[in-house]
Amino acid sequence: MKIDNSPARGTRDLLPTAVAVRDHVLSTIAEVYGRYGYQRIETPALERVERLSGGQGGENEKMIFQVLRRGLPERIEADTELAELVDMGLRYDLTVPLARFYGQHRGELPTPFRSFQFGPVWRAERPQKGRYRQFYQCDIDMVGEPGMLAEAELIEATTQALNRVGLTGTTVRISDRRFLSALATEAGVPAEEHDGFFITLDKLDKIGWDGVSAELATRGFGPEVVSAARDRIEALGAVPGDKLAATLAEVVPSLPEAVLDDLATTATCLSEIAAQNAVTWEFDPTLVRGMGYYTGHIFEVTAPGAAGSVAGGGRYDNLIGRSLGTEVPACGFSIGFERIVDLLSEPPSHDRLALLYDTDVPTSTVLATARQLRSDGRSVAPVGRSGKFAAQLKRVDAAGFTAFVHLRADDDSSLEERPLRGED
Repeated sequence: MKIDNSPARGTRDLLPTAVAVRDHVLSTIAEVYGRYGYQRIETPALERVERLSGGQGGENEKMIFQVLRRGLPERIEADTELAELVDMGLRYDLTVPLARFYGQHRGELPTPFRSFQFGPVWRAERPQKGRYRQFYQCDIDMVGEPGMLAEAELIEATTQALNRVGLTGTTVRISDRRFLSALATEAGVPAEEHDGFFITLDKLDKIGWDGVSAELATRGFGPEVVSAARDRIEALGAVPGDKLAATLAEVVPSLPEAVLDDLATTATCLSEIAAQNAVTWEFDPTLVRGMGYYTGHIFEVTAPGAAGSVAGGGRYDNLIGRSLGTEVPACGFSIGFERIVDLLSEPPSHDRLALLYDTDVPTSTVLATARQLRSDGRSVAPVGRSGKFAAQLKRVDAAGFTAFVHLRADDDSSLEERPLRGED
């Protein structure tokens, strides 16, 4: 039987040049986050399925890859419940595992706890361009800080990291789940219908108000609800930062004073961050974000040339406390690692030297020469001579080497280093 050597559907192999770009992006982000005091942690790919499906992951909970229990018989009764067959699942994001991690290790961790994570996640997506069933996420979180310091620091660190990897001209969009709840209530949406209302509102940038109105109608909302929400949202467009709190208080009178104060503080901090990091920011009353665990500020970052956001996050004060029985304030940011890598398709410049050696050169001599060439810290790889010299140079160039030396058995002179580009 012929075996299909292609990767599983919705996954992909990564060639060395692609991995070089990814390593460069990751190391740059990690270096920036490290300067802000964030420490890298790791969590397992597998989590208990009841934790992953606890009702806080929004639409992602429908895309969990569930894992069969160990030791099941080869045949299962037709009426067996799925819950009896599975006990674990592949994580669909890094936030739910962080909540479990903190609950388990909180006694060993400082307050506030600044964490940084990087790793693969899995979602049973319908594979298409830009959407994979396995992809990498890069998260930064602050746990234990109740004030707006968390939001402001996370935004500053993340926008600086994006600038450092080469994404300039970014825009930070912010909103607040508490604002959205007040908006929905004043528009006549019952509390139990808020989630459905938000899911539809989140599509505004894709389907416009006509599409939103039509979809809300199928959910049972009349035109008066859409009109009331639209009037308030349009009244909040392009509000200057120094007038944000006052405008919100006027447009959404039921919004609590604490929320207004939080947004005013964030606006002040963002204005200062924007001046320092060459980014812009705006309040976006239509920003929703899909995760059900957000409780306060939510934010996204967009960049020129990117389809959709390149980073996003928010405050999720209830997620960690669910399993601890006490509220634990938390806020996090997730960088769209795959999207950023796609925007930065060129590998970073890196000096790599190919040591071309003739077949009659002793192995010990090849290794000793490579060792000597590596002494200044550069990357050196021995490559045996084969075929026509010009053709091999083209192959070595295509493999990512920038220069070469030719080691011959009958040549005792010093090795001459030559660049690959332009060689015949």
